[in-house]
Amino acid sequence: ETTTGGNALKFYASVRLDIRRIGAIKSGDEVIGNETRVKVVKNKVAPPFRNAEFEIIYGEGVSREGELVDLGVTHELLQKAGSWYSYEGDRVGQGKDNVKTFLKDHPEVADALESRIREKTLGASSARSGGHKIVDEIEDDI
Repeated sequence: ETTTGGNALKFYASVRLDIRRIGAIKSGDEVIGNETRVKVVKNKVAPPFRNAEFEIIYGEGVSREGELVDLGVTHELLQKAGSWYSYEGDRVGQGKDNVKTFLKDHPEVADALESRIREKTLGASSARSGGHKIVDEIEDDI
């Protein structure tokens, strides 16, 4: 696709994102959000041409629970067998929506899963318990 407004915007911008709606999230017949795909078209400050998919819930923002489910399955912290999801050997729900509801109702499980995902992706030093060390050091310097 072409960018409107001539060529100046293409060259002047440091970061350009292509944001597309790829599906609707429904609760019954009511649409409560969108599944969204973002493609980095141009990036002068980081590697370009990356893709991301996430859920945006109206009135809430990016779905934290949806991200936890997706990342948990990707990093094999949540086991998926058919439509059933299990965490640490316990079945937490059938279908992604039920697992998201479970994580919303049990924030301690969601926090533990998030900590394990952070440890696995960012390393042990970036776990939730120590994730604010840099901010604290900067505030001490100010």
